[in-house]
Amino acid sequence: MARQRERWGTRVGAILAVTGSAVGLGNFLRFPGQAAQYGGGAFMIPYIIAFLIVGLPLAWAEWALGRYGGALGHNSVPGIFRSLTKRRAGAYIGLLGTLMPVMIYMYYVFVEAWCLAYAWDFLVGNFAVFGSNATLLGKHFETSVGAGANGDVFSGGAARMLVFVVICFVVNFIMIYRGVSKGIEKFCNIAMPLLVVCAIIVLVRVLTLGAPVPDKPDQNVVNGLGAMWNPTRVDKTLVETLSNPEIWLAATGQIFFSLSVGFGLILTYASYVKRDDDVALSSLTAAAGNGFCEVVLGGMIAIPAAFMFLGQGVVDNPPGTFGMGFVALPNVFNQMPAGQFFGFLFFFLLFLAAVTSSLSMLQPSIALLEEGLGIGRKASVTMLSFITLTGAAFVVYFSKGFTALDTIDFWMANFFIFILATFQVILFSWIVGIDKGMAELRRGAEIRMPNFLKIVLKYIAPLYLIAVFGLWCYYKMPDRLSAIFSPPKGEPPVILMSLGLIFVVAAFFALIVNLANKRWDKQEASE
Repeated sequence: MARQRERWGTRVGAILAVTGSAVGLGNFLRFPGQAAQYGGGAFMIPYIIAFLIVGLPLAWAEWALGRYGGALGHNSVPGIFRSLTKRRAGAYIGLLGTLMPVMIYMYYVFVEAWCLAYAWDFLVGNFAVFGSNATLLGKHFETSVGAGANGDVFSGGAARMLVFVVICFVVNFIMIYRGVSKGIEKFCNIAMPLLVVCAIIVLVRVLTLGAPVPDKPDQNVVNGLGAMWNPTRVDKTLVETLSNPEIWLAATGQIFFSLSVGFGLILTYASYVKRDDDVALSSLTAAAGNGFCEVVLGGMIAIPAAFMFLGQGVVDNPPGTFGMGFVALPNVFNQMPAGQFFGFLFFFLLFLAAVTSSLSMLQPSIALLEEGLGIGRKASVTMLSFITLTGAAFVVYFSKGFTALDTIDFWMANFFIFILATFQVILFSWIVGIDKGMAELRRGAEIRMPNFLKIVLKYIAPLYLIAVFGLWCYYKMPDRLSAIFSPPKGEPPVILMSLGLIFVVAAFFALIVNLANKRWDKQEASE
């Protein structure tokens, strides 16, 4: 019996789901840290260029390819790639579109639990005892997430975090079990508006603080906004800042991370839209919604707030994504009037943003298991829950210094994403063909797609991606490769073990792809 095809219930639901997949921790934690580190307003220049050259064009291409693949009967990235390349090998390339999201989920659900734990702590007043003592807040964070020693989350002072991990895990799999329209779409229809409302309330509070530290009048909201938007700094000109190749690498990586392009997520989500549904305007709307959440809400909350309470030093030398989100910002909320309430709102919106993203990471694997093994949703969800629970337990156990988390993030969300993104641009422009690809994108479109987009997708985007990837490898790979076989003395080889986990999961999905290819061969032979 043929498997019943799922569809989005409404066009708005599809847009909110895709926006939800994009709006996540990267918008409210990673982006502010990147912007502060690379010059505030100066960072926005390569950020906007990367958005126009790579981010939005790639999002358009993924929506069009996904809808086209869905019309051919596929929801999994391997199935979509096979149908579009007309080669069995296409399915194996599409394996990355399943592997990357599920591996990222294994650590993302852990960070998701941190957000829920911090929201709870602010709600019940647990942070009041730390006041504005950054050292105590830092120690609290390290203890809470088990960063001090491997296994702490299972037996030490961070054991309570397991409760929050389990809650997050159960919420994700209840929603994914309910399906595309009844689970993901319904959750995002509620979560996305609620997330935006929470963020706007916190933003209004930040922008009405004035100069909250009486003896430091220069640390006011106007100068805080300047720290976010001014393109120049006292010690560097704009040209000097933009001549640093790392700012371009960071901006491009942030665009990938924030728009969820290059992961295969949009391909799967777009495969559930109807054949003539507008994907051009839907894609633009989702990208605009993500940009609003990232730049207007995320950036204008974190950077001005940190500047006003903690000074220029935290902007010039930001403490990293986790340090900004779980040490610096709690410090800010502890000093803010009604900070307990606003701290709760902020971390609750982080939790909602994380869930809408983590749901999108599970659906590509569900689609492959259903197509590859011919099983129903209950069986595929059960199988995937076992795989991700095992991987998440590994990341949670090896929590010291976040080595396991960082290793998986490096290879999945930084290395392989460039490879898959470049292949998707080539698939759209050269394999499917730029004219056929643009015709598919324009099908049912309510906006006019510029002809210049052909040049961008066929030539500019691939060359830009290849150039940035080459620079990224030059700067990042040597240290990473040397660290694989040289763990700290007396420590387990966590990096090597993390790579082993990636290999095992990749081998499992390669087996599923092989079985799927055989099923598809039989289907094509019988037609």
